[in-house]
This record gives sequence, C-alpha cells and structure tokens, in this order.
Amino acid sequence: MSRLRRMPRQQQPAAPPAARPAARLAARPVRRRSYDQFDATARALDSVGDRWTLLIVRELLGGPRRYTDLHADLPGVSTDVLASRLKDMEQSGLALRRKMPPPSAASVYELTERGHGLLPVLTALAAWGAPALAERRPTDAVRAHWFALPLLGALAGLTREGVLEVRLDEGEFHLHVGLRAGGGAGSVLPGAEAYGAVYGYGPADRPDARIVLGAEACLELAQGGATLTEAVKGGRVEVLGDGPLAAELRGE
Repeated sequence: MSRLRRMPRQQQPAAPPAARPAARLAARPVRRRSYDQFDATARALDSVGDRWTLLIVRELLGGPRRYTDLHADLPGVSTDVLASRLKDMEQSGLALRRKMPPPSAASVYELTERGHGLLPVLTALAAWGAPALAERRPTDAVRAHWFALPLLGALAGLTREGVLEVRLDEGEFHLHVGLRAGGGAGSVLPGAEAYGAVYGYGPADRPDARIVLGAEACLELAQGGATLTEAVKGGRVEVLGDGPLAAELRGE
C-alpha cells in the first residue's frame, strides 16, 4: 500500500496542458475592446472599427455569401481573422449566419437591418477614398464588384427604374437604379430581402440596360470628373439596350 501511495506523479493520468487553460477561457465571456467613451462615433467604431469589418460589410451588401466566397474576395485576410470578424459582427447584430434551403447544405452570412444601415457610410467612404485611386499599385488586388459603391453616386440622378448591368475589363456586376426603385441608387435588387443586395455579382439575368466602360472611366464618374452623359458622348461609356433606362443613360 505504501508503494502505491508513493507512485510517481508523472504516472497519474492528466489532461493535456493546453486543455486546462482553454477550458478556463471558454467559461469566461470574452469582452471586445472598446473606446469606453459615451459618444456615438466611439460606439460605432466599437462595432466596425476593426480592420476588415467594413470590407466584409461591402461584400455582404452584394447579398448572402458563403465563408469561402468571402475569403476569396477579401485577398489578404487570414482565415482566423475572417472567422473572428464574422463572429464579432454576429454578436454586434450586424450580420447573421443561416443555412441555405435544400438541396444546398451551405451556410451563408448576410447583413441584418442594422448592418445594411452602413450602406451610406460605405458609399461616403468610397467617395472620400476615390481620389486615392489615381494610380493602381502593382500589389493591388481588384474585383469588378468593388466599383459598385463608387458608381452608385454617379447614377443617383437616374429617374428610370431598372436593373443595370455593368461590364468592366475586370468582370461584371449589376445594380438596381432609378428614383422609383425606392429612394434612388442603392435600393435593393428585385427579389432580394428587405435588407438584401444593393448590387449583384456577375451578369444580370434580365437587365434593362448595360454599360461597358473601363475602370478609369468608372472612377472618373465616381469622383465627379465627368457626368454620365459626358462620358457616353465622349465614347468612354458604351450603352447597350433599347428600353427607357438605356435611353436615359444615353441622354435621349
């Protein structure tokens, strides 16, 4: 009996060293960093001030996205950081995760009403940042739909409602435009949820009009360097289609 009581401690079964701290951390609620200021701007930055958060919102303004799609269109973000930001956005009420209906078994992330309320913030940031795009750096990644928000402001005065397909060298996306679409450019696409897609990825199924332009012309419009009518007449924007929206885009 005495020998059993003196058994060396290393022979006693024990949990792996990493398991005990992890268990303690899991039982303790994680408190996000805060500015701890009774101020609306500070409170807003508590939710969206972390790196990548607003860019994730930009992606989700195009509609529900799978995690893999988000990671593909956010070059430079690590999988750990993306997962952490998405979790923070769920906890802050900016986004939610849901299962797609059968036969798809995928989960997607989408914006809530509060998250969709960041549209004017992103639109203003895009307008503010557009002058910094005078020259593309060799290391810059680019996606066609990243031009959607800068272009919305240039199309805000359109009165004819419809789905506009935009073709760039980098790819295609589509927008719902027109004042009668519910308050001007930036309204949700037809068939989207109440807080659904402001733009759509790729070509539209049945667009009311199409425009073909380069990235430089798109940025020129976004910065107010030219009106859409001037860009069309100058040959920098080509309008395709025969309906009322196409006619307005051509200035007819």
